[in-house]
Amino acid sequence: MKPQFLIAAPHSGAGKTTVTLALLRALRRSGRKVQPFKCGPDYLDPKHHTLAAGQTSVNLDQYMMQEQHLLELYHWYSSQADVSIIEGVMGLFDGARKMEGSSAALAALLDIPVILVVNAKAMAYSAAALLYGYKHFFPEIQIAGVIFNFVNTPSHYRILEEAAADVGIPALGYLPEQPEVKIPSRHLGLHISAETDYDKIIDAAADHLTAHIDLEQLLQQTLRPAVAATAPATTPSTQLRIAVAQDEAFNFTYRENINALSQLGPVTYFSPLTDTALPEADLLYLPGGYPELHLPQLAANRTLLEQLRQYKGHILAECGGMMYLGESIVDENGTAYPMVGLLPVQTSMQRKKLSLGYREIHIGDVVLRGHEFHYSQFTTPPDITQTDIRVLNARNEILTTPVFHTSSILASYMHFYWGDQLTGLKTILGLP
Repeated sequence: MKPQFLIAAPHSGAGKTTVTLALLRALRRSGRKVQPFKCGPDYLDPKHHTLAAGQTSVNLDQYMMQEQHLLELYHWYSSQADVSIIEGVMGLFDGARKMEGSSAALAALLDIPVILVVNAKAMAYSAAALLYGYKHFFPEIQIAGVIFNFVNTPSHYRILEEAAADVGIPALGYLPEQPEVKIPSRHLGLHISAETDYDKIIDAAADHLTAHIDLEQLLQQTLRPAVAATAPATTPSTQLRIAVAQDEAFNFTYRENINALSQLGPVTYFSPLTDTALPEADLLYLPGGYPELHLPQLAANRTLLEQLRQYKGHILAECGGMMYLGESIVDENGTAYPMVGLLPVQTSMQRKKLSLGYREIHIGDVVLRGHEFHYSQFTTPPDITQTDIRVLNARNEILTTPVFHTSSILASYMHFYWGDQLTGLKTILGLP
């Protein structure tokens, strides 16, 4: 038996990320090995998880991943830890279509309990009705406890505790509001930067949580049988050389994508910001990130830009990586910075508009899944999608999202997941 649970909330903004980070750090400080996971496609929350837990966080996504692959990932990484914690996404029942891919659906699939974080700042006994609804709406899950957030007095908490008791959900404690543990945000979500001492913030959050929450009660409430698991394969099937861009500008990568690429050969890393020479590579992977925050430095690295223009291998570029391969990127002030120029596109941070959602791309007979999440836009809509390429959203509606595909390049605004679809990726890229 091991503690395993998913942290959820009725809605975004209830504080589940901060509670997750505090729990990860508090359990780590207690001497336990704790494995973090993230429900959904988010890149940024797992970075915070990894920092808090000292273990790399793993995404679990029922839209992008095949079910068996997801189960194998969860059981393998959980088997290596004393405690497993999944941070949910949005509200507990919010999915791509109704509940599909939601935190609740994931908890049901994995048969693990839910700890609900409720923003009770402006709520008293009415919490009973909310908790009753969440307990009974989807009987396939168990809500093992509730943490009331933004509650500043013991008298307020006593009312909430009574509400939880009347519904039959254990109240695990309350957290007073504490601005010192707020994590700065950026336009794509909570952000990690070199300027902020996140270890200090997470330590403060852990101190705050342990002063008000009974961790041992929480762990007892979430005990579940451990499942035997086997390690994923690690022996390369070929010996391609793979180079991945990784720095402050490009860092939106899934752990399992990199693990899958390692099946093709050794993976090395380079920085488009600071390196003046490309590694010897058969495949370049340019993931998304924040190139728009580093445009002068990227444009000034002319040596690397020229090497990329002359590169003869295969390239996979996603979102920020695709922008970097274009002719230029325009910042919020209207200044255009020259980029690689391999793609006939220009992108801009002016007139920002959120593009968000799951995506399924069909190229010939190959299907890859991923998601789109960006504020930048093309300066003029490019016509670069071939007739044999279709892009669908989670409702199977056809989209006009441009995709650039040649015998050696695949580039678009989409972030792909290929941890269980490496063969399809190889086919699209023309890799041996």
